[in-house]
Amino acid sequence: MDGDTPNTMSTAPGAPHDSSSPSTPAAARTGQPPEGVAHPKTIKSYVRRAGRTTTGQAKAFEDLGPRFVLNYQAAPLDASATYGRQAPLILEIGFGMGEATAHIARVRPDDNFLCCEVHEPGVGALLKRIGEQDISNIRILQHDAVEVIDNMLPEASLDGIHIFFPDPWHKKKHNKRRLIQEPLVAKLARRLRPGGYIHCATDWEPYAVQMLEVLGAEPLLANTAEGYAAKPDYRPLTKFENRGIRLGHGVWDLVFERR
Repeated sequence: MDGDTPNTMSTAPGAPHDSSSPSTPAAARTGQPPEGVAHPKTIKSYVRRAGRTTTGQAKAFEDLGPRFVLNYQAAPLDASATYGRQAPLILEIGFGMGEATAHIARVRPDDNFLCCEVHEPGVGALLKRIGEQDISNIRILQHDAVEVIDNMLPEASLDGIHIFFPDPWHKKKHNKRRLIQEPLVAKLARRLRPGGYIHCATDWEPYAVQMLEVLGAEPLLANTAEGYAAKPDYRPLTKFENRGIRLGHGVWDLVFERR
């Protein structure tokens, strides 16, 4: 996390946590409270977090928001018009402060990235990185990713999906609030083109087990590995993740492809 940002941010959108104890996961989190596991009445991709937008983030909103922040609308996204080109489209659900997002967009300039995050300081931080690093292949939707999926992304419209370090909701009574559950995974799988992929990562082993079970149970998806995948080169190690690794904490990547 850069020095410009407060320490209460969200990543898909949850809050980054210090990894100094096993119960405090190392990386930024996703909060999302579906009301049930098998048949939730509603699914949300986030929990609102407190946070302060800095002067630099506010200036990035003013200068770059009109170009890079899209207005949510309940109509299919015209990706070619939005990005000014035809290219593979990758959805990211929650990007926290945008460090990994900016890195991936730089190392994959031939892909377009559609990034959902409701937390304003996180959006401002990513806009600031876009300006500082001259990134052109990112667009941001400051809106609930589930509504974006339902109303803006037709079936077979995505080439990839990234969900990195969602909130693990590690207390058993809160497990039903986890993002990676059957209803959402079914939605996501239908929006992938054949050969498209979904890449999840977590540093909370019980959640990794659940992710493997849920993704493995989706009939439209096939695991690219025998169990967990090696970390793809494009995903950078965050400073929280590096610290967790030094302390002996694990990180699990999962990569599944659309059949």
